[in-house]
Amino acid sequence: MDVKNQTFVGFTLLGLSEKPYHRLPLFCFFMVAYILCIIGNLLILLLISTQSQLHTPMYFLLGNLSFVDICLTSITVPRTISSLLSQDLSISFNGCFTQLFFFHMVGNMDSFLLAVMALDRYAAICQPLHYTTIMRKKTCVRLLISSWVIVSLHSALFTTMTSTLRYCDWFIHHYFCDVPAMLLLSCTDTYAQQMVVFIEGSLIVMGPMLFILGSYILIIRAVLKLRTAKGRRRTFSTCSSHLTVVIFFYSSIIFMYFRPSSLYSATYDRVISVVYSIITPMLNPFIYSLRNKEVKNAVKKVIQCGRKNGQKWLEERKDNEV
Repeated sequence: MDVKNQTFVGFTLLGLSEKPYHRLPLFCFFMVAYILCIIGNLLILLLISTQSQLHTPMYFLLGNLSFVDICLTSITVPRTISSLLSQDLSISFNGCFTQLFFFHMVGNMDSFLLAVMALDRYAAICQPLHYTTIMRKKTCVRLLISSWVIVSLHSALFTTMTSTLRYCDWFIHHYFCDVPAMLLLSCTDTYAQQMVVFIEGSLIVMGPMLFILGSYILIIRAVLKLRTAKGRRRTFSTCSSHLTVVIFFYSSIIFMYFRPSSLYSATYDRVISVVYSIITPMLNPFIYSLRNKEVKNAVKKVIQCGRKNGQKWLEERKDNEV
C-alpha cells in the first residue's frame, strides 16, 4: 500500500517472533539479559568510582564503556519487554526514528571506545615510559568528546536519510527500528541509501576496527620480543579481555551491516542484532571482571569491607540492646 498521500502515524514492530507461544520465553530472555546487563555494568561503575587502584586511564575508559552499554540496551530492551507484556507492537513515526538515532549514536560510540581502549593498551605495552604522557586524562576526555560528536553526526545522517523515505509498509520485522529493516519497507529505490550505509558506515565502523587491528599488530610484535614465555603470557593477558569484547562486537556488526542486500534475512538479522545490542553489553562486565585480576581484587575488597561493616553494625546493635 502506498502511503504517500496518507497521514502516516507509525510502524508496527513484530519483534523476534510473531508466534504467540514464543512470547513468554522471549520475555524471560529479555528481562534476565537486561537485569544482568544493568547489574553487571553498574557494578563495574561502582568499583571504578570507589576503588582508588582503579583510577587509571584504562578503567576510566572501561567505566565509559559500561555507561554506553547500559544506554545501548536501555534504548531497545525496555520497550521490547513492555510490548511483550502488553502486546502493543505499535511505535510512532517520531518514536521510531528517535530510537534509530540514539541506537546508532550509542552503538557506534561502543566502537570508538574500543578503539581508544586499544590505544591505551598500545601505550601501556609498546610505550610504557611515555604512557602517562600519551594517556593523560585530558587526552582521554578530548578523544571521548570528539567521538561523541562524530557518532552524533553519523547518526543524524542515517536518521535523516531513512526518515525522508516513502514507505509502503509499516510492519517492521525487527524488535527495534534499525536502518536495514527500514530500507526494506520503502516504496522507492534505496540503492543510494544502501551505498551511503555501506560507504559512510564503513568509515565509521571499519575506521576504529582498522585502528584496533593496527594497534594489536604492534602489541603482538612487542610481546613476541619479550624473552620469556611467562612474560609474554602475562603481558598479553592484559589485552585478552579487550580483545574478546572486540571479536564479539565486530563479528556481529560486520555480518549485520556489511553484506549484500540480497543476503538480508529478517530471521537471521533479528537474531544477529541480539548479539551486539544485548548479549555483548551483558557479557562485557563479566568478561572484564573474570579475566582481570585488578577487578577481581577490587570486588574482594568491596565484599570484605561490606562484611566488616556488617559485623560492626551487628556488634553495635547487640551493645545497644544490652
